[in-house]
Amino acid sequence: MRLTKNRFYQSIFYILISFLIIFNGGNYDIYPQLNFVLVGSFFLYCFTDLNYRAHIKKFFFENKKIVVVYIIFLSYLIFQILPFQQEWIKFLSPSKYKILLDLDYNNFSSISLDPSKTYLNFLNYTSLILFLIIFKTIFFKERHILNFYYFLVISGFFTSIVAVYFYLIGNPDFLFISNDSYKNSATGFFINRTVFSCFLNLCFLAGLEYLSLIDIIKYKKKDSYFTKIYLRIFLLFITIGIITSFSRIGNFLFLTVIILYLINQFFLKDKKNIFMFYSLILIIFFDILLFGIYFGGLEIINRFAFLKNELISYSNNNSLILTTNRGDLALFGLHQLKNFLFFGYGSGSFEILFKIFYLNTDIKYANHAHFDFIEFAGELGIIGVAILFIVVFYCFKKINFKNLKNFYLSIFLIIILSFDFSFHIYLIQLIFLILFSIEISKKKNLI
Repeated sequence: MRLTKNRFYQSIFYILISFLIIFNGGNYDIYPQLNFVLVGSFFLYCFTDLNYRAHIKKFFFENKKIVVVYIIFLSYLIFQILPFQQEWIKFLSPSKYKILLDLDYNNFSSISLDPSKTYLNFLNYTSLILFLIIFKTIFFKERHILNFYYFLVISGFFTSIVAVYFYLIGNPDFLFISNDSYKNSATGFFINRTVFSCFLNLCFLAGLEYLSLIDIIKYKKKDSYFTKIYLRIFLLFITIGIITSFSRIGNFLFLTVIILYLINQFFLKDKKNIFMFYSLILIIFFDILLFGIYFGGLEIINRFAFLKNELISYSNNNSLILTTNRGDLALFGLHQLKNFLFFGYGSGSFEILFKIFYLNTDIKYANHAHFDFIEFAGELGIIGVAILFIVVFYCFKKINFKNLKNFYLSIFLIIILSFDFSFHIYLIQLIFLILFSIEISKKKNLI
């Protein structure tokens, strides 16, 4: 009966993540509110069960420093949207007061330029920690972890199939997603190709972890041979999706994980896992010789070659901003970071900041800086970044970086934060945190 209940809870968990995948990673204004209600209710329901309550209490006890600082971070987001008198805004953020006064912008009510977006981010970050606690509560055995890995692989496989199909027929609009910007790239259920490719990279990593653990855990050993075959096929299709995204960052991350795992398997002393080496070689062979050529391997090469011209253009650009290319947006973000140094301009407020300065120009719309390091720093300010850094520091203290998965996730995080905005997407944040947390569970012997 208990096992049945646990499977029921896990099914709800899978359904919630599936909705996130289908609806653009949760990147809609309505989704943070809906997700907060669903995840919050799910959390309270688990807490009412005495068996699961013990797991929740154990999580809080073993991670009390992280939880306390994270609550402080959430409180800081609330501080950004609190209503203040104009004189207080002038005191707390004099640069904001002067800039908004010069621009005749009348929102002096809070630190945040866009309180509604900051509020939605508060809901997202709150549901994020609740989601993670739920995962730690109901996925407490090794076979549960394997099932979750398998779910991610299946999700990546299905998303890739959908993405490649719509790419081949010209990427028509579907599921409320307008795909005008990426008609020549596979994006699946996502608007942005890089977000799509980052999601697939995480799914691919989950598949490799499944293959590396299946013999160690000896879960359903009699079926492991066929499971390995299925996984190889699923991973192959996931890589097709990554290639057809034509995302430079996505393909670079894919090559990184392949190289790291090949090096690891080549020097691996445990020959029981030698099949991993041949699996990766097989995937590379099909991708490069067949799918890479047919689906646009040349296009990817051309986009990397174009990167040189972009860098030259950025280095010669002395103006504040001319385009919505990554380099120009980064320069704009850095410039505004100096104006909102201490308290930031509000979590999720980059879009309104951009509109304030370029509303009456021919510059196109931009909702992210495409450099998450810069965007997070500008939105949160020094104080908010410092609080978030403490959270990250305590988390990293618990992580075993000798584990190849965790080492790759660290590289993944640095690259994404440096060159894109994918870590502003709720789904990417959630899957990343869960994959990282699994190692914490292993270290604490909670699985």
